[in-house]
Amino acid sequence: MNNSRFPISLHILTLLDQMKGQYVNSDLIAGSININPVLVRKEIINLRKHGFVESREGKGGGTTLAKKSADINLADVYLAVKDKSFLGESKNQPNPKCPVGRQINTHLKDLYQEVEDTLLKSLGNQTLADFTGKFK
Repeated sequence: MNNSRFPISLHILTLLDQMKGQYVNSDLIAGSININPVLVRKEIINLRKHGFVESREGKGGGTTLAKKSADINLADVYLAVKDKSFLGESKNQPNPKCPVGRQINTHLKDLYQEVEDTLLKSLGNQTLADFTGKFK
């Protein structure tokens, strides 16, 4: 299964949107997510690389959104953090002499692509603003 990078990144972005332009340090973000600040900083580096956030160092430093939440598409966030297939990958080589084994990877690849296309279509219809609008 997919790792936790998407929910962590979405949590970071949602929190930053709620902070309305304030620079937020990684300790505060980590406290909200209840994870180690090192993991938060790792995701912030990636989010910054993809243009979602900006950071500044020093007193009063931290991270804030680099653009309006209405301009951040959730499909773009997913693609920025995606490592592997959403449904996972087989770690073994199937038996090529087996009628299932010799075809399974081709059919799994097609199935996974179909599922991911559906996921991206759904996420593509939502912005960070849509998502954060659910929080009261």
